[in-house]
Parts: sequence; structure tokens; C-alpha cells
Amino acid sequence: MPTIRMIEPSVRTVDTRKVKVGPKRVDNFYLSPGWRKLMAEIIAERGRVCEDPDCDGRTHHAGMRVFGDHIVELTDGGAPLDKRNIMLRCGASHTRKTAVERARRLAQRFD
Repeated sequence: MPTIRMIEPSVRTVDTRKVKVGPKRVDNFYLSPGWRKLMAEIIAERGRVCEDPDCDGRTHHAGMRVFGDHIVELTDGGAPLDKRNIMLRCGASHTRKTAVERARRLAQRFD
């Protein structure tokens, strides 16, 4: 059976955003022994489950990666190593919450 060959597109995508968000960089705090110990304790206590009440659970599976997410963000004065300020989130929930917070902060810069 003959194959169809595609022609490369000659028009490229142009980024027209006025404000460009830089690449995400990991804060050294999240690589610290104190944070890693706290996360190990929280996961041992609560299990590897997403605690986000808005999560629909479609991406969940046994042994999934969970992210420790500050309920009150560190930049908003949240306690960095307080278990009560940490919510475990699946990747989808963490990404969604991070995008919402990033958009909120970006909007505040231009108010």
C-alpha cells in the first residue's frame, strides 16, 4: 500500500503574548532535607492520595506521585513546614492550582 508523504508547514507559529511567563525554577527550599522529611512524614500518615476537593480522580493510580502544596502560599506568608498548611495533590490538581495562582499574581501586577 502506498504511503502519503506530508509537506512541512511553511507558516510558523508566532508568539504574540505581551507578557511572557518565564520557565519554572525549583525553589531550593523544596530540595532541602527539612522539606523532604516533612513530605515523607505526611505521605506516611495520609497515604498517596489527592486531598484536593475539586479533583475528579481521573488521573489517579496506585503509587501515583503526589505533590505537597502549600494551602497558604509561601509568598503570601504561609508557614513553610507546618503540616496543617500542606495539602497533597495529584499532578493534575497541582498543575491546575498553580496555573490559577500564577494568573492571579500576574493580574495583580497589572492592576
